[in-house]
Amino acid sequence: MFDKILIANRGEIALRVLRACKELGIATVAVHSTADSDAMHVRLADESVCIGPPPARESYLNIPALIAACEITGADAIHPGYGFLSENARFAEVLEHHGITFIGPKAEHIRVMGDKIEAKRTARRLGIPCVPGSDGGITEDAEAKRVAAEIGYPVLVKAASGGGGRGMKVARTEEELSDALATARVEAKAAFGDDSVYLEKYLEKPRHIEIQVLGDGQGDAIHLGERDCSLQRRHQKVWEEAPSPALNEEERSRIGATVADAMKKLGYSGAGTIEFLYEDGEFYFIEMNTRVQVEHPVTEMITGIDIVNEQIKVAAGSPLSVAQEEVRFNGHAIECRINAEHPSTFRPSPGLITYFHPPGGLGVRVDSAAYQGYRIPPHYDSLIGKLIVHGRTRNECLMRLRRALDEFVVDGVETTLPLYRKLVRNADIQNGLYDIHWLEKHLAAETAPA
Repeated sequence: MFDKILIANRGEIALRVLRACKELGIATVAVHSTADSDAMHVRLADESVCIGPPPARESYLNIPALIAACEITGADAIHPGYGFLSENARFAEVLEHHGITFIGPKAEHIRVMGDKIEAKRTARRLGIPCVPGSDGGITEDAEAKRVAAEIGYPVLVKAASGGGGRGMKVARTEEELSDALATARVEAKAAFGDDSVYLEKYLEKPRHIEIQVLGDGQGDAIHLGERDCSLQRRHQKVWEEAPSPALNEEERSRIGATVADAMKKLGYSGAGTIEFLYEDGEFYFIEMNTRVQVEHPVTEMITGIDIVNEQIKVAAGSPLSVAQEEVRFNGHAIECRINAEHPSTFRPSPGLITYFHPPGGLGVRVDSAAYQGYRIPPHYDSLIGKLIVHGRTRNECLMRLRRALDEFVVDGVETTLPLYRKLVRNADIQNGLYDIHWLEKHLAAETAPA
């Protein structure tokens, strides 16, 4: 096992990793920018190192600074959390060169799955069902029109190196396709430095279903069931739950077994998530995230398995602590991402938290690094914390979530709490009748002029 782990992240995920390290008896090093000197993970870590000024490129994305922090403190491993360098293959390779363990998958798997085109090719090779689309990148409009005619309109133009909805455009006719291609290429180049795009069939009313996997890198892999992440705004997840209200046991077992088998063939190591669009009983692969997900606590609540703990132990060379036949799904869990944003315009609202009262009680978990008197900096993601609630049934979970949301108080900044208080009382949400377009349509209807 590792002697000391450096946590190359901030906010609630840094605190989450720190807690897993503490429970394993591993010393921790917190790194921080000058804007995060009073952050909770910095206060609780065994050691802390300032690695630069507020801009992420000069601190949390500064690989030489992170290597230097390891050398100064004697850390023998780095946990990247999510975001920042968590899916950077070069970072994993640099760490290996310096004799520091990257707590995550192999660099080759990060690189393959980070390229949307290569990821689809790999998924097909491993037997994972994919959305019909182009075999590779599209460089000419004529080629795009040919592919679109084959798979049928509407089509989705996607950035090969994309994420978060950037470089993603829908074309419903051939006339719209040229504009969609041009716009997607410009956005992709600006966001990712790569203007490669590809085409796939656009599904009208799909759900977003993802499968949590764990692999030991030695040929064994298991799945921990699915999460339904269909409530989204601009392709950003807002509400996640497990199990999905849309799947039956046969579908759940089928796609879980398919994914676990694929990860065994790949020799995957650590935690990962295979994301699908689901429509009319069929699953279509869209991407793989080779890291721990923001919404991982949902799965932890229904399985009792500590995903971050497993990441650390596998990276240290241990086998998975649980076999597939030992995984048990218990009850229902829902996560709400509480952001420092206006609840309908989603305008960021950084500033001083003057009062902070998280909810408690049976089945309620709050993953947050915020506290009363903490100032939310304007430089990073606006996540205040995650409210995760568990119940024996989905209805019990919803009622508990309603109560917990009403208890949750954050003063001094605007938050998305009012949005969730509306969602949990909405009949469509209560009945599980929503798809990936539901939330944006609902918000548009609410804000439309009378």
